[in-house]
Amino acid sequence: MKEDQKRFLYSVIFPLFFLFIIWLIKITEVLLNLDFTSLGIFPLRIKGLTGILTAPLIHSDFGHLIANSIPILILGTGLFYFYNKIAYKVFFLSYFIANIWIWFGARQAYHIGASGLVYSFASFLFFSGVLSRNMKLMAISLLVVFLYGSMVWGVLPIQPHISWESHLMGAIAGLVLAIYYKDKGPARRKYSWELEDEDEDDEADGEEKYWEIEAVSNNTYNEK
Repeated sequence: MKEDQKRFLYSVIFPLFFLFIIWLIKITEVLLNLDFTSLGIFPLRIKGLTGILTAPLIHSDFGHLIANSIPILILGTGLFYFYNKIAYKVFFLSYFIANIWIWFGARQAYHIGASGLVYSFASFLFFSGVLSRNMKLMAISLLVVFLYGSMVWGVLPIQPHISWESHLMGAIAGLVLAIYYKDKGPARRKYSWELEDEDEDDEADGEEKYWEIEAVSNNTYNEK
């Protein structure tokens, strides 16, 4: 199997595993006629602290679940494929940072769903590509804008029944992580003219050091 195929398969495993968990929870909830909404985040209430861990796993209905599942699969796979060395860190930091912020700053209601993760992944992939100056990663940034650019409206309090706070906190978390890990992603490809410039700089530094050593030697000699 080719290396790229192996890498892709590895990249899709964890997003699929996460989707399996949230689908299993929703199916269990429906089959047992239960309501897991109380496992969401309720800001500034002790009872809502559990939601920091469980809220992204809970969805109001299958429409809500499907709406989050597709972008999680696409963006999550992109995260693990292009940023495999830091993907788990970005995933779990996105998960908890956004949820903690929601607990501190969102409206007094139960906030559920994985849309905060969706916004965090989209934000991270977009800003990481822009900050990296890597042409391949910048292409991913443009692809994110093309596929999910309309998500920007989700951070505004337009629809009262939607947790726009989750979207906003997730997007900010993705931006913060993109800045924090800006030097940890794939290295930018250097072109021949850049390498030539570096070689010239190294040669110039070598000459400067040579003349500095010679000057020190002469000074020492004169002092004697």
